[in-house]
Amino acid sequence: MEEILAGRLLVATPLLGDPNFRRSVVLVVEDEPEEGTLGVVLNRPTEIEVGQVLESWTDLVTGPSVVFQGGPVSPNSALALAIVPGEDEPLGWRALGGAAPKSRIGLVDLDAPPQLLAGGIASLRVFAGYAGWGPGQLQAEIDEGAWYVLPAEPADAFAAEPERLWQAVLRRAGGTLALVATYPDDPALN
Repeated sequence: MEEILAGRLLVATPLLGDPNFRRSVVLVVEDEPEEGTLGVVLNRPTEIEVGQVLESWTDLVTGPSVVFQGGPVSPNSALALAIVPGEDEPLGWRALGGAAPKSRIGLVDLDAPPQLLAGGIASLRVFAGYAGWGPGQLQAEIDEGAWYVLPAEPADAFAAEPERLWQAVLRRAGGTLALVATYPDDPALN
């Protein structure tokens, strides 16, 4: 029986050469055995300001206030993640399936009026596109050694320095993975 991965992180191993996922940290948003897996890359900020594409959400976005490249699938669509403090579930927000109740991270309905969430969220980030895998595809990649599966912390999706998230998550895992965090960008130059 495969483990449900929703709410966990997929951290690219240094050997994963696909430019879409090289040194990426992906938060698994949905994981259904019959339908596949959907996630968002957390550490790929773009230079596009949120105000250029979703002006009404600008005041709620956690810095940097840019759209993040969530993955190669549907790059012209947007989704957002937000943290909700407390136990209420505001309209326009849905907790991630499989995530620990304490994490309170979930998806935001960007078609909802932002004022519905304005007082109910602590952090918000917008992603263009997403990462997707068909049934069994992600598990095959994990088995091949392309991904480390690690616990997520709510703050991972809203890191102030997203370009350092890959190293930070690996260091936090400790042991051998903390050493992997020091792996050079280009081993030939080592």
